[in-house]
Amino acid sequence: MPDLNKAINPFYFCTRLILRELTGIRARNIKELLKYIKTVSGSVIYNHTHQFLQQHIHLSPEPPNDFAYWVKGFLNEEELAEKMMSIDTCGFCTIRELRNAIVKTIQDHLAKAKGPLRIAPKGSEFYFVKAMSFVLPTPHVADDLKGFIECIKKISVYSIYFHMFESKLRLEKGTNDFSFWLGTSLGKAELAEEIARLDPYTYTIEELRSELIKRAEKYLK
Repeated sequence: MPDLNKAINPFYFCTRLILRELTGIRARNIKELLKYIKTVSGSVIYNHTHQFLQQHIHLSPEPPNDFAYWVKGFLNEEELAEKMMSIDTCGFCTIRELRNAIVKTIQDHLAKAKGPLRIAPKGSEFYFVKAMSFVLPTPHVADDLKGFIECIKKISVYSIYFHMFESKLRLEKGTNDFSFWLGTSLGKAELAEEIARLDPYTYTIEELRSELIKRAEKYLK
């Protein structure tokens, strides 16, 4: 009889490196911003909605996305900026859905706007940047819940970020890697759902590590 505590497939922990590259595209007003948000690659949308979180990985809660920051800081469009900040990044499973939500928010605002469009001061245009991600293996592998917990304690914050954030949204997996493996390979559906319900944007990565460990250790009993 197979060991019911062992996973069908081991979990191989990965990490990732990000290389950012200028696209050469810039926007001076809201209409131009909307035009390019519709057409740039998903890697650009991901970068501008997650850049702050990636660069300041120990900070929380979720900061405003770059688009909202620019609209508020350089165009002084307070109302639109607030609406863009209120977009629930965690509520989307794909970049496409997130892009559509941003586009609709800007379109709705433009439909009601009156008067000439505000132009960003020279040198303060919005520059679109794409994020190229390189996924790398780590030596950490888990084939049961105890091993999973031990690996979570050891892996880097960048590894946690990759499996909790990037795998769900950018790779369009629908859920984070940990929940998927716990539910499908280890048969821990309740734990998988509990982790899936976490809003990772409200924690620092170290806090998120602690939450993962705390929740998983309950099921060791």
